[in-house]
Amino acid sequence: MAKSVRFNHELESLLEEAAQALGVSQSTLIREAIAEKCREVLRPPLSQSLAPFIGRIKSKGGRARNSGAAFKRVLLGKNSK
Repeated sequence: MAKSVRFNHELESLLEEAAQALGVSQSTLIREAIAEKCREVLRPPLSQSLAPFIGRIKSKGGRARNSGAAFKRVLLGKNSK
């Protein structure tokens, strides 16, 4: 399907230069760029992609249990435990 798009002079120059640098036609570069942007916009959120893994690991916390207090000490400039 053909579409008509207008470019300003700067964008036209960028398109010509980029297509030449990549060794592809301007049409190919435009199609690939549009496809990439559409996939990026329509990509499911990270939480959805990670849903099968969230909550699968059981832990008693270990050293991570104290990380909040340690971080607070660092922010306050206190080095003692």
